Amino acid sequence: MKFLRTMLILISIVVVFPHNGQTAQARSEEPTEPYPGMPLCLPDVYLLPPEDCLPLGPSQTLTQLAQMGMSYPLRPLPVVSPPKDLTRNPAFIAKINIDPSEPVRLYATLDDAVGGVNSVRSIAPGNGLRYVSYIQESRIDGNSFVMLKSGEWVRASPAGSSTFQGVLFTKTPSTGFGWVIDTIRARSRPSFTAPEVGDVIFRESFVPIYQVIEAEGMEWYLIGMDQWVPYLKARRARVDTTPPQGVTGDRWISVDLYDQIVTVYENRQLVFATLVSTGGEPFYTRPGLFQIYQKKPFETMTGAFEPDKSDYYYLEDVPWTMYFDEARALHGAYWRPWFGVAGSHGCVNFSLGDANWLFQWAKEGDWVYVWDASGQTPTDPSFYGAGGA
Repeated sequence: MKFLRTMLILISIVVVFPHNGQTAQARSEEPTEPYPGMPLCLPDVYLLPPEDCLPLGPSQTLTQLAQMGMSYPLRPLPVVSPPKDLTRNPAFIAKINIDPSEPVRLYATLDDAVGGVNSVRSIAPGNGLRYVSYIQESRIDGNSFVMLKSGEWVRASPAGSSTFQGVLFTKTPSTGFGWVIDTIRARSRPSFTAPEVGDVIFRESFVPIYQVIEAEGMEWYLIGMDQWVPYLKARRARVDTTPPQGVTGDRWISVDLYDQIVTVYENRQLVFATLVSTGGEPFYTRPGLFQIYQKKPFETMTGAFEPDKSDYYYLEDVPWTMYFDEARALHGAYWRPWFGVAGSHGCVNFSLGDANWLFQWAKEGDWVYVWDASGQTPTDPSFYGAGGA
């Protein structure tokens, strides 16, 4: 029995501890660890390679996201919404709805206006916009008539305006941002052939922008996990807290003609940003460095640019007007239903709420820097006239 026990122990030793040659061969066939003795790092962001652990797995993903300005979970940008009461139009505005080829006739009394007789003056015809400011409205037989501040009456319909507002910043963000300018769904990668993902994103939605790449002839913006939108449907703010050359002091307004975005800076910090509409071809907003030379709470704007005056426009009580380049101004545009696309006669059009905020912030003498990130807007001063709304 003692002999059997001894033999079993010897057999087990042989099995567990094989011949030295066999051991070396087995070890040579084992895979070699690339980082022997290094543990995985705890899940976190490692922008610099750590010395005591391997930043792989979840840490690698979190670090890649951080390098794009993303966190998990995603953190909101340092923004607050301006007060809603800024969007209220300080004047009552009505739109002229008659045939644009016809002059707008004004009457001394409501009865004359209803009967269309004894007009006292008229507003010229034209395919441009025609709006009046009124103090009283009457509806007769389903038609709307308004009395102007002059006491004259005209047939016109009370008009609303966009309630869109930009955003105020509590500090300059480290993440990019912008706005969607048309209702869309994002793509899973930067391509029009990629599958749509996520919920519908409505026009004028404010979005973070974590990455920008060129694809299919335009910029594409990463606005969420695997969610891409194109420049065709979105605009991005190009934030630069360094004063443009020629700016003195630490207050300036930057007008980006390519992205149709205005950014406002004070003490080298971004304080406000919003979508606007600048001059459309050929009535561009002129690039350059200017200063606000006059502020007016209300302004009546009229004009025409075509030789036959067919584009004549008439706009009463345009609010929050800040002139900076001849007749070109920053101002509220109650007639414009959306922003982010060029289309003015050279002025920078804001929603009423944004124009109101800027009017309260801005001072005469503040700098206005107008530029085009694409470089496509003409810069020769001889190309430009006085400008208009």
